[in-house]
Amino acid sequence: MRLLALFVAASAVVAETLVGIPTFNFNATTSAKFSLSQVKSILVDERFQHSVDLDGETLIPPTLLAFAQTFASDLLELGLPKLSVQEADAARAGSIFLTISNDTVFLDAAGRKTSEGYTLTVEEQGVVITGASPLGAFWGTRTLIQQAKLGDLELPIGSGSDSPGWKTRGVMLDAGRHYYPPEFLIEICAYLSFFKQNTFHLHLSDNLFNNVDIYSRERSLDLYAAFRLNSDDPAVAGLVRPYRFNESYTRDTFDNIQSSCAARGVTIIPELEAPGHALVISQWKPELGLDDLSLLNISFPETIPTMETIWRTFLPWFQAKTVHIGADEYDSSLADDYILFVNTMSAFIRSTSGKSIRIWGTNEPSNTSVVSHNITIQDQVLELIGEGYEVLNSDDGFYIVNKFSGSYPQQLNITRIFEGNPVGGAWAPNIFDTNNATNNPPRNDPRVVGEIAALWNDYGPNASTVHEAYYAWRDGLPALADKQWGGVLTRPEYDSIFDALHSIIPGQNLDRAIASKTDVILRYDFATVHGETVIDSSGNGYDGTCIGCSINNGVITLSSPSSRLTTPLTSKGRNYTLSFSINPSSKSPIGSTILSGADSTLVLGNGTLSSLALISGNQAYALNYTLPRDVWTDVALIGRGNATFLRAGSGDEMQFLTVLGINGDSFEWEPIAIEAPLAQIGGDGFMGSFAKFELLGTA
Repeated sequence: MRLLALFVAASAVVAETLVGIPTFNFNATTSAKFSLSQVKSILVDERFQHSVDLDGETLIPPTLLAFAQTFASDLLELGLPKLSVQEADAARAGSIFLTISNDTVFLDAAGRKTSEGYTLTVEEQGVVITGASPLGAFWGTRTLIQQAKLGDLELPIGSGSDSPGWKTRGVMLDAGRHYYPPEFLIEICAYLSFFKQNTFHLHLSDNLFNNVDIYSRERSLDLYAAFRLNSDDPAVAGLVRPYRFNESYTRDTFDNIQSSCAARGVTIIPELEAPGHALVISQWKPELGLDDLSLLNISFPETIPTMETIWRTFLPWFQAKTVHIGADEYDSSLADDYILFVNTMSAFIRSTSGKSIRIWGTNEPSNTSVVSHNITIQDQVLELIGEGYEVLNSDDGFYIVNKFSGSYPQQLNITRIFEGNPVGGAWAPNIFDTNNATNNPPRNDPRVVGEIAALWNDYGPNASTVHEAYYAWRDGLPALADKQWGGVLTRPEYDSIFDALHSIIPGQNLDRAIASKTDVILRYDFATVHGETVIDSSGNGYDGTCIGCSINNGVITLSSPSSRLTTPLTSKGRNYTLSFSINPSSKSPIGSTILSGADSTLVLGNGTLSSLALISGNQAYALNYTLPRDVWTDVALIGRGNATFLRAGSGDEMQFLTVLGINGDSFEWEPIAIEAPLAQIGGDGFMGSFAKFELLGTA
């Protein structure tokens, strides 16, 4: 473990900053260490085991006991055995004791009390984590896991206290223009949680850019637009079109997303966008739109009542104290209408549910009305603070447009995170302008709510795969989390610990990593078979199961449309080579499945086209290549960084590409990164034979 000593007090207590994400202030009382190998149980203070944090954003806060159970499972990432969770009246030798106390007052950057603070005390016989609330105690467990990893399961003896500088810390994901499976959203919450980020803002309705200079009304009515919440309430029947049912969330599904994220301290903040970016509403009820159908006609008598109906339907779904009503990029010449809409919807939601409201910052000048001051504005404009608004920073510097943009980046700018203060030093949530310090409020300004880094899908669902959103954040988001919390991590420190901490983030496998003894992850030579079991000769034990197939002389044959070989794997993330020999039968129909996995499928064509294609989500990415039938071909599917390739025989690599429509009248070709499909060979119409099936962890 690398510690940075700041000073030595007369009592020989050493005040240090423990390098972690975020950093942690700690007072070491001795040079001795406590080994986690001594821990036999996790104890929960019986007085507080059923306590919850009532000051946070979630309406479904976990108990201290529930957090302790999550913590026990997370410790498995360190290679520790499963520890029992028990209630107790006090700490005991060989335990990690979780409790709650009001003795320590934890303050944020503005000097206000926060329930997210905690004290971590390491003694010779055990560890005590004392939270201001159960959530504070849970954040303490994140610090313990990180420091244990960096210290080879040893912790310094001493104590430290910690609390976040800002209340709202996290990200926003545009799920309106790209569907994300529930499991992915839950994994993102796990990623956020490990670095003490507490907010996942989900943008749940939107549309592609409606280019009214080019598009006809009919084309606008058919343009990609989506509303991701699917209710069977007759009041909103038709809002989600039937062909989008499989790209929407039912009440049960959304409940599970919210509860799974809350279990790790992360609150889902839902956003339903209007009166701009509202084409999906106009496609449902065209009479509500202006000439630009993506803008609602607020003066039309049924517009506001319709939006109230939508919110009335879905407010009971939302387990958060705050919701986001959008209100971005409306026609500035209709400022009074816009402000009327925002204030009316805010008043309706507050009176109906008691929830607080957020909107995007936008320039809607009016001489007669103003947006209500009890609405938080998500922007980075200093004048808004002067006007009395609470501001949630969503600085353009961390604004990402997935895959392509003429002006915005595709990944978080790590240099900007560590050097983004215009007067020198690191960025922080009070930095609205990285070039001009006069545009930034003080660090302790109470109207700075925090910061949310936004990721947008301006070019829609085919522009990127699901996991490309994660990779836009992967390397930089933990650094941003340190600054959102108020940590003092430096760039060299970050670079030195990122890989180690990334390897133990519990509750997710967003990299789609596969444990392997060597670079050879999986190898089926189809020579060693025990009944229906196909032996993996890589030494990793990923044996397959042959269902309705036959194996002879190193060849597996799938003779019927349902024949298949299943594996214990699902997908392999970036940097892989999946090679095999294949002899597809002419009996296999176009579109039949060669390989399938959790994140992708390799098929013999798509629709009526016979071109080999990878399908990710509901999007097909085809090559200008058709796999020949009734002959053997050596194939290699290669994932190399943010691109995917296929090589057939001795030919050159062919790259899978996606085409992006730019503003409706031009196109951009971009690489696409697709995970290797590994769960099953065949099984969906494919008939033919395979030989020499091998997966490497390099490209």
